[in-house]
Amino acid sequence: METIVVAVGSARRPKLHAVREALDLIGPKLHAGVKFEVAGVETPSGVRHTPLSREDLMAGARQRAEALVRMARERNEPWKYFAGLEGGLDVVRENGARRVFLENWAYVTDGRTGAFGQSGGILVPEPLAIRVVDEGVELAEAIDAFVGGQGIRDAEGAWGVLTRNLITRQDAFRVAVINAFAPFFNREIYAGKQANAHA
Repeated sequence: METIVVAVGSARRPKLHAVREALDLIGPKLHAGVKFEVAGVETPSGVRHTPLSREDLMAGARQRAEALVRMARERNEPWKYFAGLEGGLDVVRENGARRVFLENWAYVTDGRTGAFGQSGGILVPEPLAIRVVDEGVELAEAIDAFVGGQGIRDAEGAWGVLTRNLITRQDAFRVAVINAFAPFFNREIYAGKQANAHA
């Protein structure tokens, strides 16, 4: 059986498990009869430790994936897909008020074309937003202090804390990864070739 390796720009467990879970779901649609392996490799995001805008989240995800593409070419790695995952905050203004949302983004490329996917977002409580946005504390450190925990980033994540584990960090990244892979496993729709199917 052919094996396709998907490189992920992180060694963090929730991110790697999220990609594995996504591939379990989309693998047969992406490449039928193929086994997928996930290779986790730490890569720089090129953005601050906790991104504070959608633009930075997207840039961080893309830069991680592009670093993997460069690495594969330099080392002659057999990776077929490259996934960059980035979590952080999106600070927006709505009716004059600041709203801060926790979001996860993924960028997937085959080295030629790429696509973004997003998890959706959840409102961050203002005291936590103040610690991260205004005081510059890293989200991982801030969420641990906020709930009196330790290592939350590598467990349920801030998502789990905010949703009482209905959605974990891993769940949110899985959704982002599936969404980023959609143009690859649903090519006809994205290429516009289904237009006559409903005529």
